[in-house]
Amino acid sequence: MFCCYVFPGKQQSEKVFRKEVVFVVDISGSMRGRTLEDTKNALFAALAKLDPKDSFNVIAFNGEIYLFSSALEPATSEAIENVTQWINMNFVAGGGTNILLPLNKAMNMLSDSCNSMPIIFLITDGAVEDEKHICDTVKTQLTSQKNVSTRIYTLGIGTFCNHYFLRMLATTGRGHHEIASDVDSIEVRVRRLFARASSIFLADIAFEKLDTLDLEVFSSEIPDLSSESPLIVSGRYHGSFPKTLKVNGILADMSNFSLDLKVEQANEIPIAKIVAKHQIEQLTAQAWYSDNQELKDKIAKMSVLNGIISEHTSMVLLEAERGKTKADSTTKQQVSSKSKADQHNKAEDSKPKRMSVLHNMGLGFGNPIATGDNIPPGCKDTKPPDAAEVFVKAASVCCGRLLNHCCCMCCIQCCSKMNDQCALAFTQLFGALACLGCYACCCDGNE
Repeated sequence: MFCCYVFPGKQQSEKVFRKEVVFVVDISGSMRGRTLEDTKNALFAALAKLDPKDSFNVIAFNGEIYLFSSALEPATSEAIENVTQWINMNFVAGGGTNILLPLNKAMNMLSDSCNSMPIIFLITDGAVEDEKHICDTVKTQLTSQKNVSTRIYTLGIGTFCNHYFLRMLATTGRGHHEIASDVDSIEVRVRRLFARASSIFLADIAFEKLDTLDLEVFSSEIPDLSSESPLIVSGRYHGSFPKTLKVNGILADMSNFSLDLKVEQANEIPIAKIVAKHQIEQLTAQAWYSDNQELKDKIAKMSVLNGIISEHTSMVLLEAERGKTKADSTTKQQVSSKSKADQHNKAEDSKPKRMSVLHNMGLGFGNPIATGDNIPPGCKDTKPPDAAEVFVKAASVCCGRLLNHCCCMCCIQCCSKMNDQCALAFTQLFGALACLGCYACCCDGNE
């Protein structure tokens, strides 16, 4: 197992790529209400962050597509004001969901990009039947591009969209995928995703000296390095790992860049545990796309080994009750007075009372039926979820959000060397935070 971690720090003086951005936004019937309003506000904030040297366009889609302009527009203050008015007039929720049509249009707009970073920013809350065909089409178009290939950043809203399809799109396009599990988080997720996309200063990253190894790398397409987030590449290998690595890439002025990395043995850092969640998510997207049973079995094995929820495993909760068991009278007579205390302890036996199997604890693979019926994200199911299921999901979300901010390898190495008392204090702190997350999830909009 290996893990490559590159973080540029606050490189304010670094020149970032000039951007050509096409925002592709879902305005189908399921986006009605607050979902679309928050999406519009997030889009306004992203447009305001564009530099005047950047260019952009906006494509709204349901069953059809609606273009702000037939071509990319310079991000001048006048253009931003015009597109703001256009969005307020044309973002009206209604109709079905056709993702391939706007993606094709956006790819064609960005096909001739030169000396810039072409980016597609897709926002949707729905699932469609032709998702694998969309992935194939995007792959074909990306490989045919001559200059810097288009980057794809995706945001999925709610649980009805197929997040693994969106993750596969982002991985293929060397971008990133974000999940807005509820309407409240849309603006935060868009802001974070766009900050990452707009601060790229090293692209087309590749590693040298790994050709002799039998490698399995996550992600298969290495994303770009931005000043807003670290680049983490992990994987498994067979063979002798080199003592140094060379990272190559392209800077914003289209000049070549290389960096030598020193390899260190991290025996005290549980790398496999740290990167397991990311690897399971990537493998799940690949397994969905290829329908490979071996991959699914591998995911299930990794999930059980690391105690991480996946789409191919279930969680079992066993509720037990302490009860008293009557001891046999003849046995009582044979027990000496010295062991009576031990016999009394054994009299209290643990009897299984109820076993709960929690299925579908992962994100799921979307719901095209709900999308076709234009059901908004966040609508309550007819059957309320089991209390244990709510608790586990809430705790997982809380801990997952916390770990996303504690990805620094220095922090991980420090945590691996802390003493028992410090570990206990942090465990209690994180447990309290998880309880707060559970409280917010259970009480939000209910009681």
